Amino acid sequence: MGETEQRPTAGSRLGAQENAGISTLEHGQKPPLTPPGKLISIKIQMLDDTQETFDVPQRAPGKVLHDAVCNHLNLVEGDYFGLEFPDHKKMMVWLDLLKPVMKQIRRPKHVVVKFVVKFFPPDHAQLQEELTRYLFALQVKQDLAQGRLTCNDTSTALLISHIVQSEIGDFDETIDREHLAKNKYIPQQEALEDKIMEFHRNHMGQTPAESDFQLLEIARRLEMYGIRLHPAKDREGTKINLAVANTGILVFQGHTKINAFNWAKVRKLSFKRKRFLIKLRPDVNSSFQDTLEFLMASRDFCKSFWKICVEHHAFFRLFEEPKPKPKPVLFSRGSSFRFSGRTQKQVLDYVKEGGHKKVQFERKHSKIHSIRSLTAQPSEQHTEVPKQSSSFAYGDDSDAAAVQSCRQGKELKASTEDTGQHKSPSLKKSPKEGRKVDGAVVSTVEEEEEAAKDRMQQNRPQSQQPSTGSLTGSPHLSELSINSQGGPPVANMSLSPNLSPDAKQSSPLISPLLNDPSCIRTDDEEEVKRKRFPTEKAYFIAKEAATTERTYLKDLEVITSWFQSAVSKEDCMHETLKNLIFSNFEPLHKFHTGFLKEIEQRLALWEGRSNAHIKGDYQRIGDVMLKNIQSMKQLTIHLWKHNEILIELENGIKNSRKLENFCREFELQKVCYLPLNTFLLRPLHRLMHYKQIMERLCKHYPPSHIDFRDSRAALAEISEMVAQLHGNMIKMENFQKLHELKKDLIGIDNLVIPGREFIRLGSLSKLSGKGLQQRMFFLFNDILLYTSRGLTASNQFKVHGHLPLYGMTIEESEEEWGVAHCLTLRGQHQSIVVAASTRAEMDKWTEDIQMAIDLAEKSSGPAPELLAGSPPDNKSPDETTVDQESEDDLSASRTSLERQSPHRGNTTVHVCWHRNTSVSMVDFSIAVENQLSGNLLRKFKNSNGWQKLWVVFTNFCMFFYKSHQDNHPLASLPLLGYSLTIPSESENIHKDYVFKLHFKSHVYYFRAESEYTFERWMEVIRSATSSASRTRALSHKEPHAY
Repeated sequence: MGETEQRPTAGSRLGAQENAGISTLEHGQKPPLTPPGKLISIKIQMLDDTQETFDVPQRAPGKVLHDAVCNHLNLVEGDYFGLEFPDHKKMMVWLDLLKPVMKQIRRPKHVVVKFVVKFFPPDHAQLQEELTRYLFALQVKQDLAQGRLTCNDTSTALLISHIVQSEIGDFDETIDREHLAKNKYIPQQEALEDKIMEFHRNHMGQTPAESDFQLLEIARRLEMYGIRLHPAKDREGTKINLAVANTGILVFQGHTKINAFNWAKVRKLSFKRKRFLIKLRPDVNSSFQDTLEFLMASRDFCKSFWKICVEHHAFFRLFEEPKPKPKPVLFSRGSSFRFSGRTQKQVLDYVKEGGHKKVQFERKHSKIHSIRSLTAQPSEQHTEVPKQSSSFAYGDDSDAAAVQSCRQGKELKASTEDTGQHKSPSLKKSPKEGRKVDGAVVSTVEEEEEAAKDRMQQNRPQSQQPSTGSLTGSPHLSELSINSQGGPPVANMSLSPNLSPDAKQSSPLISPLLNDPSCIRTDDEEEVKRKRFPTEKAYFIAKEAATTERTYLKDLEVITSWFQSAVSKEDCMHETLKNLIFSNFEPLHKFHTGFLKEIEQRLALWEGRSNAHIKGDYQRIGDVMLKNIQSMKQLTIHLWKHNEILIELENGIKNSRKLENFCREFELQKVCYLPLNTFLLRPLHRLMHYKQIMERLCKHYPPSHIDFRDSRAALAEISEMVAQLHGNMIKMENFQKLHELKKDLIGIDNLVIPGREFIRLGSLSKLSGKGLQQRMFFLFNDILLYTSRGLTASNQFKVHGHLPLYGMTIEESEEEWGVAHCLTLRGQHQSIVVAASTRAEMDKWTEDIQMAIDLAEKSSGPAPELLAGSPPDNKSPDETTVDQESEDDLSASRTSLERQSPHRGNTTVHVCWHRNTSVSMVDFSIAVENQLSGNLLRKFKNSNGWQKLWVVFTNFCMFFYKSHQDNHPLASLPLLGYSLTIPSESENIHKDYVFKLHFKSHVYYFRAESEYTFERWMEVIRSATSSASRTRALSHKEPHAY
């Protein structure tokens, strides 16, 4: 199997040992028997465009040939790849691994079989081996050249720049021009050569493995990544293209995706002659038919596409290879085709448990060796390698030191970079003399205003968030496309929400600290400090772990210290409930106190406060994270108790007026800056943050890095914990949100019932006899509430009415009522007309209400009666007496009498009321993931000085402290409705890493310490200032049970 002629092979070109092949079978499985008989020679074209010849028996199944190629390449993750060839009708088909090769390839002497990527995973970080990522990068290169991977010029140039970096190394203008002249990566490449070289200039010091990673990071965000179009027609005869991906079946018109059917929506795939049929599940959106039909060119085309769909579904969705169906006794009906091979989960598990030997390989056009290795234990030995340094300086009190990258076979060169005070986040560099300190090169800093103005227009090629849109020419975030989550860039970030009609009232959202210029402290000393701190990305990722851990520890202290102290002074809580809460939170607080101490000690060593940094032994964080995450598993028993804690506390509040008043008064204290029950969910949220930190670290490190293995192992450990607790956390978040909303409402008693799920809340204008009046709407999976905000001290919203979603219809009615962005909601007993502030808001409400109607239709029947005080409003919107209530009748509800105590006026509900916007449960889920802490410099629009503040971003809001040691925030700034941009030249903000927040006349500038922290603040703040994608993040298959 796999005998070749005596000439250089693919494996030898990669530097692999001849007999070091690794089987792609599971442990304990035997390789397929090689049938005896005559050998046939099959020519295989590899991804590097070379050809190899393999001799296999005539009757050997396709898997024998596939395994021979994988073993020959020493490829562990060969299941992502396939063999394709032209059949007798010149149609490209995939080699069936179960059928004999000779029955598929009729004339092997005249056929060249291609070894290519078959399954493209959603995240290339799932590819464990560097060799696998290298082959994926070659596939991207090939798809670019063939025009299969289409994108705009900027993204194309960025992709090619990473390919060039991996092939010839660091930028040299002469070498670059010669290389681009000899190598054509795309047709009409000449027009992009200057842009390619401009991007390549910024990849200085990037290893081939890092270049592959960045290349795949960019490519995976492109719409055509991994897509093979199959021509078809819909029922109307319109020409379209079908494709299959890891998520499901996609529909394209030209190269534009117009529809997608996720695997969860698809019930059955079949074909009948030339017709390809997709049968959808009954809970799919009603605008789709139950069965979709597409007409393809021929039966063979149709069957070929059906087979690849079946394989994709099995590979990405199943846990193990499907078992073969029993053969029928008399006759068979339909195709017997099935997926053969390991699923993605089996591949990941196999590689994770493998413990493979290190294998060196050499890349084409590169002399840099790579070592493939995976281990789940902390690193004990550290390889000394030559290091190449470059340094950056920052304009505030952060520090600069060397960014290091491994180089072998080259003389060590220390290069300094121009890090002028006004350097833009693009990090454009130019050679400049520097001075050496302790072996690291520290550059001098100069004030260069003209250079800064030029650089502010540069793009950010080193960012891991490339876009298919323009990267230059505008300071707006939508064009910078800083998006680490992989989503598409937001179309327009400059939102202009309207204020509520009661704008004359003093808004609780405006803080004196944020609007009083007299409190600004001019920090000129920040301009003088020029300390030597690390500048590598891994350091700032580790620093983020430390800063967010400080905030998390403070949040735990709200429960273990402040709340416990207050409870001990008041006889309002049963001892059983006390023990349940504090016995499960105190061990967490004790553990994370030590965890934070270890992280801070490692950062101190990393920053060079001792001589340890010279050896480089402490310039890593993965070992610290792995050790503590493994220890954290012992605390899982306490995390499982949090669901019980939340339920028992709410039951106690429900049954005890004294405890209810106590908790409400505690929430009014400054230290309790969030709803009390939010702090009870913090330990589960923190696990997600650890996972995100480790994911960023693993994406940053090349596999050969000293910290890679520990980081990868830590990521595996924390991912396992998150997976175990994720379902419990989703239920708790919905339960917590329902109880939080209950505190904001009066006139309703049974809001929290089993099976109810919150979907969206926000401000809409309701048409009544008095015209359009602002109302607050609350959408659940079974009912829609509408409320108004009164002038009472309770600061709550009174429920005016509700519409059961069972049997409801929704339709646009702008022309009928003459009101922009108008909707008519028709229930079984009443109808209302509402208007949104913008078209985007109307679309969000329309989609969510329609989804909620579909969910209600699936339920057992209409929702139970909700209102505690007033009867439902059953009048039609065209009756002139509808909604004639005044704001003074808020005290009429019998439940309002017990709720006249002060209430928080800065909750999300109040923010949405003042900003005339809305948020969904999906937005809340995204907000949980997008939390950040750290130092920022803040500047007002008309001030000169920068004030240093400790900033905590959570729950769509920025909280400001003098330092991280403070127990409560000085002020807060809710960001819903704000626009996030980059300052323009005319604003004269000649500083690096500055972003701008503005809402109407309120303008704030914030300045980060590094490129990484700048990107992270932009990323998390954008999650609050822009609406999230409305893809359903919640599963509605089963109702939540409390």
